[in-house]
Amino acid sequence: MPILIPSITNASGEKLGARLDLPEEGRPLAFAIFAHCFTCTKNIKAAAHISRSLNRQRIAVLRFDFTGLGESEGDFAETTFTSNVSDLVAVAKYLAEEFEPPKLLIGHSLGGSAALQAAHHIPSVVGVVTIAAPSETAHLARLLADSRAIAEIQGEARVTIGGTTFRLKKQFFDDLERTNMQRAIETLGRALLVLHSPADQTVSIENAMEIFAAAKHPKSFVSLDRANHLLSEQRDSWYAGEVIAAWASRYLG
Repeated sequence: MPILIPSITNASGEKLGARLDLPEEGRPLAFAIFAHCFTCTKNIKAAAHISRSLNRQRIAVLRFDFTGLGESEGDFAETTFTSNVSDLVAVAKYLAEEFEPPKLLIGHSLGGSAALQAAHHIPSVVGVVTIAAPSETAHLARLLADSRAIAEIQGEARVTIGGTTFRLKKQFFDDLERTNMQRAIETLGRALLVLHSPADQTVSIENAMEIFAAAKHPKSFVSLDRANHLLSEQRDSWYAGEVIAAWASRYLG
């Protein structure tokens, strides 16, 4: 049962578009937050399928759009990875005030990296799930090396992803380079589930191995077999959701 959230205000005073997927029957056992992939939105199919899988196990899922994307206010060109982390914290604060503090953070791709960072600022979180996440944010800067070179000279660059053109400023790339993911993973202090496909052509599975190696127990790793980076095949995202639900049950009590 989806609920459209009227307004979640981020640290800059901008409204974030969000929806809360609730179990069809009974009170939720716990609340989770889903952080979408870079330049995606809360409505990406993988997020919807994973949310429904969790709803079946009475886990409510709040999906939201990062600043400047989807239904959220703000200029995407002014955002950074750090502002994404701040958005996650703002969403957790909203849940705690209006429903219950979130116990799970689930992040897809760069959203997974943001979840690892944000968990340090959300005491209620007992488990973090990364899906196809890079082990360091500088990975994205390397993927966008041509755009980064232009931004270094001109202050910003334009990049087209999925048919949509986005503006990326020099500050965006600088922030990616400054972020210390290794420390965030080593000191996570929560249960961690790493999901990744060996067939991922965007973020190689070596990234998952590095995240898993850096993390302390309890930690788990599950291969997503032949899934692509966006988990665009329905069977892959449904499977990921079922695995997350089964894994989370151990930590939700």
